[in-house]
Parts: sequence; structure tokens; C-alpha cells
Amino acid sequence: MNPNIQQFKAEFFKALAHPMRIRILEVLCEGDKTVNELQTILGSEGSAVSQQLAVLRNKNVVYGIKEGTSVIYSLRDPLIRDLLAVTKQIFDNHLVDAISLLEVIRNEP
Repeated sequence: MNPNIQQFKAEFFKALAHPMRIRILEVLCEGDKTVNELQTILGSEGSAVSQQLAVLRNKNVVYGIKEGTSVIYSLRDPLIRDLLAVTKQIFDNHLVDAISLLEVIRNEP
């Protein structure tokens, strides 16, 4: 595999490596939002949201368009929705495996 692609993947996943950044992306999957809207939805102060948006912007995961005094943020690529959905499926699969193992252990004599 091309080392440039591997480097891109590593940097991309680093950009996702924070719970608040994942939550921001989940919210943006539902539609474009301003920083104020994101703050309200996330229940977080502005500086924390702005810092995480800066990381996502710098890694080209989201982009902002200035409208008046506000910046409206959007996903750069709609495939991010699919990535988050697949990640949830992987989590669910791991959870199902853990529950199955627990049931086996409980049923042992």
C-alpha cells in the first residue's frame, strides 16, 4: 500500500481521536451548525468546542463558511457519516460478543 495513503489515514484517525470531536461530527451529520448551536447541543463552553473544531478544520474533516458574524460548520466529506455508522456497528458487534461470553460464563456449572 502507498505510504502516503497510510500517512493520510493515520492523520485522519488522529483527528477523530477525541470524544468531543466525534460528538461534533455526529451532530454535523444531522446538518450544518454554527459554533453557538454546537455549544448548546454539546452543553460545552465555547473555547472547548472552538479548540476541537480547529483540530477538525486543520485536518480537513470539517470546513466553515462565514455568514455575517457567524461561521457555519459542515462535514467536508459526507462519507464521514458512513464511517461513524460503521464504527457504531463495530462497537455493537463487540458488545454482542461480550454479552455472549458473559452468558456462557453464567451458564457454566
